[in-house]
Parts: sequence; structure tokens; C-alpha cells
Amino acid sequence: MSVDESNNVHTRLQVHNCVVQPLLTDLYQITMAYAYWKSEKTSDTAVFDLFFRQNPFQGEFTIFGGLEECLRFLENFNYSDSDIEYLKTTLPPTIEQSFFVYLKELTAKDVKLYAIDEGSVVFPRVPLIRVEGPLIVVQLLETTLLTLVNFSSLMATNAARYRMAAGDNVSLLEFGLRRAQGPDGGLSASKYAYIGGFDGTSNLLAGKMFNIPVKGTHAHAYITSFSNPSELKTKTLINLNNGKEQDLIDLTLSWRTTLSNLLHISESQASDGELAALVSFAIAFPEGFVALIDTYDVNKSGILNFCAVALALNDLGYKAIGVRIDSGDLAYLSNKSRETFVKIAKEYNIPWFANLTIIASNDINEETIWSLNDQKHSIDCFGIGTHLVTCQRQPALGCVYKLVEVNGTPRIKLSQDGSKITMPGKKDAFRLYGADGFALIDLLKKSVEDPPIAKTKLLCRHPFDQKKRAFVVPSEIKPLYKVYWENGHIMQRLPELKEVREHVKESLRTIRPDIKRNLNPTPYKVSVSDDLYEFMHELWMRNTPIGELS
Repeated sequence: MSVDESNNVHTRLQVHNCVVQPLLTDLYQITMAYAYWKSEKTSDTAVFDLFFRQNPFQGEFTIFGGLEECLRFLENFNYSDSDIEYLKTTLPPTIEQSFFVYLKELTAKDVKLYAIDEGSVVFPRVPLIRVEGPLIVVQLLETTLLTLVNFSSLMATNAARYRMAAGDNVSLLEFGLRRAQGPDGGLSASKYAYIGGFDGTSNLLAGKMFNIPVKGTHAHAYITSFSNPSELKTKTLINLNNGKEQDLIDLTLSWRTTLSNLLHISESQASDGELAALVSFAIAFPEGFVALIDTYDVNKSGILNFCAVALALNDLGYKAIGVRIDSGDLAYLSNKSRETFVKIAKEYNIPWFANLTIIASNDINEETIWSLNDQKHSIDCFGIGTHLVTCQRQPALGCVYKLVEVNGTPRIKLSQDGSKITMPGKKDAFRLYGADGFALIDLLKKSVEDPPIAKTKLLCRHPFDQKKRAFVVPSEIKPLYKVYWENGHIMQRLPELKEVREHVKESLRTIRPDIKRNLNPTPYKVSVSDDLYEFMHELWMRNTPIGELS
């Protein structure tokens, strides 16, 4: 791709989060940069891998998110005058002034970034991003890249798990802004919930910035702010059938009396304040009437009042949308509501009434949805907040950023904890597929090795267990990495959010059901080539101190 073409593919990046800047980092990145500079390592080059060690939420897959934000960060990477002045007051006075001149001139133009496509299903130990370039610069990128990938990937994965629990026929709405970890956490949650499979958000700013559909109803406060229909100042609505103004309160009260007999619900127990609130809301939104019906009692008040208003609207040529239930036994209440809608539809020959939307909220988590599925609920849409946006089940993914090569020489980090040993050197990743179309295994090879060939027997080895190895004859092989950043430019067309969302679905379809299941999922295998295995273990032995017995 030419530079001109690369300029064209990233013009969509118009919104930049001003919080994401070089100073959004840890102090030790700057102190290391100075120590590198002082050691005259400004000409050294390095390769870093960004990866995670374990899938979140006791699952066996992860969705990669945050790549576009990383590229946006690279586009805008430079220290401002105020950044430099701040660093001068923060770092020790012994820091040489010429170091600050050096920092001021730094950009990411000499960095090269390889990455897996955003929205892809990814697995532990396979680098999501490989960063190459001047040692000091790529070191300074570490913390910011990690914070951009960690929460985004965790959030997209959480949302994808909710989508799988709910199934394809139930809508999911993200209602979590008020419970999110601050405004930026709320915006990121809305964005990556949508990528992971949610259909909309209540977050208006996220809707504006990311073109996500926005949805919402009203709160209990709206219901409790009314006490009686007589207090309504606006009582009429235009009848679409004849164009005349008609009193919606009188029509609703008449329907409530009729329905109380049909549904065997005492009209005296139904809240007049709730009725007034619903009539008021229906007058304001006659073609988008969705009502919260659990403020007092769903079965004794809410469902009766809602249906009375909905039938009154129907008489005037409008179709109500549905109800939201925010407390109580959601399976039971949704089924009772559906039974009521079906009964009314049959009684008055209004077929669409049977299919009114039932929205459920109330601190729902993934396990709640699985439980409701077992109870055969009648819910059409879940509104999910706290557990989704805060990732309460697991609050961090744990991505790391590890040095694997300096000046063309591989580096390895050793640890008594085997899971923390790094795989050295520059590597390429490939996904191997079986004849059934499902992914079989991810294979890491040294970048200098020839790429694997489809329909050819390959030896795949566990990175650290010499006994675990297998021959694989893949029907198809897909390289996972693309060059996304080079020579100061984005090198790939960046997809719209909807496209990333579709890619999540497509990528998940290539993963076997037993790997994606909720309980006791099968681990997906990540392997290395025989050459990489031998090279890694030789380097491991070379760098491991030899003990001495006395």
C-alpha cells in the first residue's frame, strides 16, 4: 500500500480522545527512557509482544478490542511543550536538559506495528500486537497500549458472552453509564459492548461519537411524580383515523374498567398515579410508547394500566411498543405479561398486541440469563448495566507487553512460574482450520521460517511441555498478522464499528461450540513450530543459572 493510499484509509479517525497522550503512562517508562538515553542506546531497536496469559470469565476465548485506539494514539504521539515543562518539574534535577530536547522530537514514525484484526477471537500467548522500532520509543508506548487493549478486549469479550447466553433472537441494550468506572470507562463500555454484540445503548454521547443506536424508556421517578389523572394538563391526542383531538384519559379509564373484568384484576388496586404517568408518557411518545410497569405491582397495577393505555392508543391509530420490568421474578412476570397480551389480542382481534416487546432489567448478569433461559422466560430484550460495564465477574484481562528482541537478538524472560516465561524473538501467528471449517489450533513460528502450507502435515508442539505434540493436516491456513502502522501512517482500511461487530460474529462462528460453552469449555490449543520450540528451549537453558550443591 502506498503512502497516499494509507493517508486515505485513515481519514475516518476524526474523534481523538485527548486523554490518550504520551503522559498517559507510568513514571517508570520515562525513567527507563532516560536511562536508555544516558546509556547511549538511542540507536538500538527492539521488538515487543503484547499478549495475555489466560482467558477471562472462566472461558476459553477472548475478543480482541482497542486496535483502532492504539493506532490513533500512534498518530498523535508527541510530547507537547506543557508535557516537557511538567516532566522537568517532576523528574530529578540531575536529568540533563538535552534529554528533554530529545523527548520533544520523538514521534512514532519509525515504529512498525503488526496486529490481528480487531474483533477477532484470540487466545492466550498469541501476541495481539507486535511492535518494532527504536527501543526508547517502543518502550514508551507500553502502558498506553496496554490500557487501550486491556479493558476494550475484556469488555468486548464480556458482551460477546452475554450475546451467546441471550441467543440471536433477543435484543441486548447496554444501560451501564451510571455504574461505569468514570466517564471514559462508560464511553468505552458502550463502544465495546456494541462491538461484542449488543444492539444499542442508553449513552447518548456514545451514540453521537460512535453511531451506536440509542434506546431508553423512563425511570420510576417519572411514575412516582404523578398522583392522579386529574392533574394532567395535556389530556388529548390526535386520532390518526380522523385527525380529531380525543381525550386519552377518558378512553384509557374506560378500557381499564373493561380490562379489569377480563383479566380479573381489581381496578381499585391499580395505581391512579401510575395510570396518569403512563397516559402522560403516551401523549408525549404515542408512536414509541414503552412503559415501566413494576413501580408498584406488575400483576395488580402495572400490567392493567399499561394495557388500558395501549388499547386506548390503538383506538386512535397508534401501536404501543411494550413494557419494561425492573424487579421481581423476571421469568414469572414476563410469562404472565405475555399471557395477558395474548389474551387481549385474541379477545379484541388485535394480533400485534400478542407480540408486544417485554424488556427486563434489574442487575442482570450472564448467569441470570442462563437461569432465565432454563425457566422458559418470555423476555424479548435485556437491559444490562452494572455487571456488563464493570466486568464484575473479572475486572481485568491482564495483558502484558514483553521485550522479545533487541538489535536482532532474541530475548527471553525467565521465571520460576512457567506461565510467565516469554517466547523469544520475532514470531508470526497462523490459524489452522479443519475440513469442517472450525479452527483447529493457532501456530506460532519464527518470522524467518517459511509459513505453513495447507493440506501438509505439520508438527505442532506445546510451548513448554515436550510430551504434548501432534501432527496436524490443516485444510486451510490464515495468517493472523497484518502491518497496521508503518512510516508514520495507518496501512490498512479501518472498518466501521458495525463491520467490527460483524467480524466478531464471523470469527466466533469458526470456533467449535464446546470451546465457547458456558460450563467447562474445552481449551483451545496454541502451539509452536518445532524450530521455535527447539530455539526457545535452547535459549531457556542458556540463560538459566546452574545450581550448585554443597
